Amino acid sequence: MKIAKVEKADVVCLKIDGRLDAKTASEAEATVKGLLKEGRRKLLFDLSQMEYISSAGLRVILMAFKELRVKQGRVVLCSLTPYVKEIFDVSNFSTIIPITDSVETGLQQMR
Repeated sequence: MKIAKVEKADVVCLKIDGRLDAKTASEAEATVKGLLKEGRRKLLFDLSQMEYISSAGLRVILMAFKELRVKQGRVVLCSLTPYVKEIFDVSNFSTIIPITDSVETGLQQMR
């Protein structure tokens, strides 16, 4: 797994490439917690290159969503591959976390 971090205005875009599973979730969690500790309030997860997500990966994203909801922040997921979208649908996460088709649409939702 690789995580690329790009800042666009007050939004931090995290592009996750590869697998977010039990082996890699701690790295992703540390990245997200670091951003939250810095006071970041808007996270956009670009999942266009994500091959797989396990329950450990889902927990990382849910943790970010819950913490930012309390702090009046936002989390948006974008560009999910069909397999990853299915995981979010089956777990019902797609009913609580906003999902968009593109980074641009995700950024618009953040405004």
